[in-house]
Amino acid sequence: MIKRPTLVFALVFVMLMNAFGQTQTQPQQRQPTPSPSPTPQPSPAQNPPEDDDEVVRITTNLVQVDAVVTDRNGKQITDLRAEDFMVLENARPQQITNFSYITAGGAETAATTPAPAPRATPARDRNAPVIPPARLRPTQVQRTLALVIDDLGMSADSIHDARRALRKYVDEQVQPTDMVAIIRTSAGVGALQQFTNDRRQLYAAIERVRWLPRGLGGQSALAQFDTVDSLAGAGATDDGTPDLLPESVDSQRAGLKELNEYRRELFTVGTLGALNFVVRGLREMPGRKAVILFSNGLPLMDSRGESTLYIGILRRLVDLANRASVVFYTIDARGLLPNGPTAADDTAGSPGGTGMAGGIATHQIGQRVLRMRSGAIFEGQSGLKYLARETGGISLINNNDLNLGVRRALDDMRGYYLIGYRPDESSFDASTVRLRFNSLKIVVKNRPDLTVRTRSGFLSVSEEAQPRTQPRTRAGQLMAALTSPFGSGGVNLRLTSLFINSPDGAPAIRSMLLIDPRTLSFTRQPDGQYQTVLDILAVTFGENGMPVDQLNRIETIRVRPESYEQFLSQGMIYDLHVPIKKPGAYQLRIAVRDKATERVGAASQYVEVPNLKRKRLALSGLVVAAAPIESALQTTNAAVSNKAAATNGDEQANPATRRFRTGMMLDYGLIVYNARPERATGRTQLTIQARLYREGREVFAGQAQPLNPGTQTTLARIETAGRLQLGSELPPGEYALQIIVTDALADKQHRTAAQWIDFELVK
Repeated sequence: MIKRPTLVFALVFVMLMNAFGQTQTQPQQRQPTPSPSPTPQPSPAQNPPEDDDEVVRITTNLVQVDAVVTDRNGKQITDLRAEDFMVLENARPQQITNFSYITAGGAETAATTPAPAPRATPARDRNAPVIPPARLRPTQVQRTLALVIDDLGMSADSIHDARRALRKYVDEQVQPTDMVAIIRTSAGVGALQQFTNDRRQLYAAIERVRWLPRGLGGQSALAQFDTVDSLAGAGATDDGTPDLLPESVDSQRAGLKELNEYRRELFTVGTLGALNFVVRGLREMPGRKAVILFSNGLPLMDSRGESTLYIGILRRLVDLANRASVVFYTIDARGLLPNGPTAADDTAGSPGGTGMAGGIATHQIGQRVLRMRSGAIFEGQSGLKYLARETGGISLINNNDLNLGVRRALDDMRGYYLIGYRPDESSFDASTVRLRFNSLKIVVKNRPDLTVRTRSGFLSVSEEAQPRTQPRTRAGQLMAALTSPFGSGGVNLRLTSLFINSPDGAPAIRSMLLIDPRTLSFTRQPDGQYQTVLDILAVTFGENGMPVDQLNRIETIRVRPESYEQFLSQGMIYDLHVPIKKPGAYQLRIAVRDKATERVGAASQYVEVPNLKRKRLALSGLVVAAAPIESALQTTNAAVSNKAAATNGDEQANPATRRFRTGMMLDYGLIVYNARPERATGRTQLTIQARLYREGREVFAGQAQPLNPGTQTTLARIETAGRLQLGSELPPGEYALQIIVTDALADKQHRTAAQWIDFELVK
């Protein structure tokens, strides 16, 4: 990364100046002053709980848990009162002191701001533009979901089915007020905490879900039965006859079997560790959260038939989830499996006597296969059921429609009861040497037809007795902000990142970080200058979750007295350049810390770098500003900043700040890659269209117009620019400009490309 703190705000024109210099500006697209769309405000009951009294709590003064009540048909019951419930802790009745019903989102709340986006285009036309999502504030989030793919232990078949269920969710079921992360247990920290409502990012995450040959899962979800393996180290057959395998063969196969069992235990512990990490990340999210786990099973017992190791880890995971208000919904990605012999099983060809196959009597082969396979399936499902049951969730077992598990989870998250009581002193008795698990049970009085799902209990450690968090170090504060699902607001930041491919074919991500100096602390120095010290941590993560590039620096900013007021009003831009070696999905995350006050700000942005070698239509990142591009294009690069500053009419309407006033002219620019020419004439058939969105709603759609490359000689890289007038009646708020380019000569699947960028409109 290359950093350049600067006071100028037209820095991005330096990137694309040569591009615009030879481009004919598109005809003006003037908005016919649309009427502002009404914006319903979310009601307090539909927002995630903000008060500490409206979340799961486990303290010496209050134990408060969530519960879902359903009838025999699985329909939620939402009109019960406190006197209808009875709470039992360790089988002892408790007096309810806190009670409420929380509406957390779902079908009934889909109409709240921002508006639901239409269903995504079906699979046959995946290249169609995705509607830009609205930027969510924490109080607007209604559902928080982490969809976890246990690719450490899933088979190729299960991965395929899980991908299909995930895509169906993103296509049809995700709501604009959802914060979603698609997480692989094999991925590192970079793949975690990517909670977003951006469908582009979710689709990219689904594409990264692939079968791991080095994992535990094979090609098929059904493990094959092998007679010799079943006898290795057995000592005797089912009918009491001695093991007929030669000692050397038996020893080798037993060793291989022991190695495989060690790998299975290692990967299982790795999966549980990844789930622990996910829950810890969700702890800071608002409201009631859900983890939807796709897995080929979580055993409760290890290869020796002992449950101490797994149960201990699971119990701690459950306690952490219960304290973090996280519910597990588990899905057996294997679906409905046969438990009898199949053609893939090897039940012959090994040592044996007359009337025997592989040392097993022929009539006993089916029984052994049935017993071993049924036991393996049941054992894998037991952990999934346990995790869902203990956290108040639901498990989907023996069903080939994996999306049904997602639908059940979404329906279950529509609302819940929040029930609290004052615990006995014995609940948190510190005199006991070992931690005790306090069991919880909630029932509806005189209603045996109703089912209550809640958390199974908690360990005998209150939140007050948890280890005190030490004051965070510089590194700890920066990392906490870097991994936060929301941008921290201690220091106001605005990040602009875009993909660009230079004429020499070197792809890169160029970023501008706008830092608001008004949220920083400056001290007057003896020489009269104003000074502040910033800690800056920036990391670019690739699609595998690993860092591609990073920057960790301490910057001292000094400003002359005569420039100080202008500096505060215009802001400071931090420029970063990340060379990209291969195409894919990238995310840049930046955290800035004011050393004096320890205030921290964070921002992140998703950038998808296309593979231009495939010769498919693609677009660079989108740049917007209020400065007339055509006039600035005639200047040299060195003069661009001064020219733009003199002509834009508003120091905030620049590519980094992106804050425009109603009635202004908004200019945009981008580069079109890999346009197809006509064979006879060599001309293109490109069209370009601009659309404007406010908080997820389309407020303007311009007419598609021909895109003329003008005098540009290469169609592999066409630079273009255009202009929109922001109507004077547009209400202030967050907007997104989307540019759609269509190539009529390209194949149907890849004839459309789109880019969008957000900006703020003020009066």
